[in-house]
Amino acid sequence: MTDHTASTPGTGDRPGAIDAVPVRHPGRIVAIVVIAILAAMFVHLLTNPAFRWHFVFQAMIQQPVINGLVRGTIVVTVGAMLMGIVLGVILAVMRLSPNKILSWTAWTFTWFFRAIPRYVLLFIIGNLAILLPRIEIGIPFDWVATDLLGINGDARIFGFGTTVIGATVVGGILGLGLSEAAYMAEIARAGIMSVDKGQNEAAEALGMSRGKAMRRVVLPQAMRVIVPPTGNETIAMLKDTSLLIALPLNAELFFQLRSIGSRTFQVFPVAVAATLWYLIMCSVLMVGQYFLERRFGRGFGTSSKAKAQPGTVPTAAGLTVTGNK
Repeated sequence: MTDHTASTPGTGDRPGAIDAVPVRHPGRIVAIVVIAILAAMFVHLLTNPAFRWHFVFQAMIQQPVINGLVRGTIVVTVGAMLMGIVLGVILAVMRLSPNKILSWTAWTFTWFFRAIPRYVLLFIIGNLAILLPRIEIGIPFDWVATDLLGINGDARIFGFGTTVIGATVVGGILGLGLSEAAYMAEIARAGIMSVDKGQNEAAEALGMSRGKAMRRVVLPQAMRVIVPPTGNETIAMLKDTSLLIALPLNAELFFQLRSIGSRTFQVFPVAVAATLWYLIMCSVLMVGQYFLERRFGRGFGTSSKAKAQPGTVPTAAGLTVTGNK
């Protein structure tokens, strides 16, 4: 009889220590060296006397420049973005409507204002008085009705001259807001279409109207997709306020700095001053965009599943309906 004894590997049978050699990345080293050299060259460039840093900082804090920063840059940016977001969401809902008239109207608006450069649109609004010297609110084609009835007069409630729009902040908000609405309509439409259709169906099954389901269920979920490009559009809008010179609007940051440069013959330092202001404001907007994205992106992409509470029944669309035991 043969005995079969289980053999246990001894210490001599263990493999030796692995002499691991780290993977070398020569390309990274070359890139770091190149970046370091370019950074050193840039820092050295900042010492060029042509910058005239004392004049730059002095121009940045002039009272007309601060007024232009607040009234022409910040106010127009906020007003145009509010107008663009509200009108853009309305246009996106119209575009997705089963009503063909609403859908085609929204598409025509988007096509028209996306095709016109913002500088040209602002220039047209600045010269709007040539086409429409006065805008009046009342019954459309009132002169036809008054002629038929033999009445002398019109049926207009009030009106205003368009010259007050051309060179004011209102014209800047109107021009940039209409242009922004065309882009926000596409952004909002993409966000709405990113939400699963089952969410809308489940909301309607719970008795919500189509409008209420859009406000309470679809749009809050679409914000995760809408917020990042909206933040980019806000930053772009802030920079596009420099185009308000097409109105022309003198209460604007770049206009005031350029005026200082023209009077003092210091063109380059005032351009640097404008660059620093735009860098500061865009950096603040980027920080705000980061927190907004984190706020609306909560719970997305996490591996942990929420535990169902007792007495709740999950629906197919992810909504939870509370039931009685």
